[in-house]
Amino acid sequence: MHPLPEAPGPKPDLPGHPLTRMPYTLVRTDTQLEALARRMAGTQRLALDCEAAGFHRYSDALCLVQVTVEDETFLVDPFEVDAGPAMRGPLEDPDVEVVMHGADFDLRLLQRDVGITLRGLFDTQVAALLLGAPGLGLAALLESRLGVTLSKKYQRADWATRPLTDGMLEYAASDTRHLLELADLLSADLDDRGRSHWAEEECRAMEDASERRSPDGEVDPVTRVKGAAKLTPRQVAALRVALEWRDGVARERDRAVFRVVGDPPLLEAVLLHPRDARELSEVKGFPGGLARGGEGQDLLTRLRKVADLPEEELVGFPRIRNRGPGRPPPEVEELVDRLKGVRNACAEELGLQRGAFISNSVLQTMALRHPVTPEDLADVEGLRRWHREVAADRLLTVLRDAHPGS
Repeated sequence: MHPLPEAPGPKPDLPGHPLTRMPYTLVRTDTQLEALARRMAGTQRLALDCEAAGFHRYSDALCLVQVTVEDETFLVDPFEVDAGPAMRGPLEDPDVEVVMHGADFDLRLLQRDVGITLRGLFDTQVAALLLGAPGLGLAALLESRLGVTLSKKYQRADWATRPLTDGMLEYAASDTRHLLELADLLSADLDDRGRSHWAEEECRAMEDASERRSPDGEVDPVTRVKGAAKLTPRQVAALRVALEWRDGVARERDRAVFRVVGDPPLLEAVLLHPRDARELSEVKGFPGGLARGGEGQDLLTRLRKVADLPEEELVGFPRIRNRGPGRPPPEVEELVDRLKGVRNACAEELGLQRGAFISNSVLQTMALRHPVTPEDLADVEGLRRWHREVAADRLLTVLRDAHPGS
């Protein structure tokens, strides 16, 4: 590897803005990585973002890590350096505030690809959500709060490609360049409205969820296809084979699966039973070159084998576990509706989106378990402390009315 010079500073997003003329350093050598590690070790606060390749590639591998410490921005290339050991200390230290925006997916990437379980998160998207901001995207918030306009040119860039262009690098640097200042403004508003502890609880819950979530949990692929549950067992079996075929083609080509062929044309091909490459190519949305090539012939062969299977060998749509016997009884549905009324009223009073307060799934759990004391309510999974702080009395009133003998 050869050392790279520091990239030139970006063009200003807005004349006179104090953070728009910052340079960035592309980290591709161990020496540069060591310098970043020293810089991170000496701070109690930094901004972080990640870029992945999932929109273009078969794998959604981590492709770039952006870090801003005070007035310095670093772009770490994980294809060139082992970022995990160098960055793990400060990123796993709960006393170091790590400012991110919409961190859920990035937290999983960091854990899976570089072995970092992040702590100390402050998510500006979460903060904006809890303040009732009308626009939650980073670009919208920077525009409304700082008057900074971000380019959208590289939103769907292929971050696995090398070399990354100057434009892509500048775009990546802009994602963290203003985050610390944005976080300051949002934190001040949360403090003024007594909601800082709300954001703290949500960010800790996001950290914990990313650690619990298993990225490799096996899921039957047919459950992800809209309308698959209504198919016959033979059609489901054929769809499963078609999805496995597509996955293999995507892996071989290193392309995102939806870029090989989308779900609707693949499902249509299963339902139409094409006899040859010509009929397969006539399926609306099915790429003609793919249909007429060897890979298309392979799909046709696999589908014929499913057509010849005996009924007893067919595996239909899987039963969804933990759904119970079906639709809840009318009295539970009625109670959920009453709880939604409480939730909606509270959300409106707080200026929040309904989903930002208490989700419908939590309300249903509450209706099924019917807690009647504050202690019972505290045991409802997914119900935050700040939810109970705001709405416990009203929720318990509804629950007790539904079970007067409790």
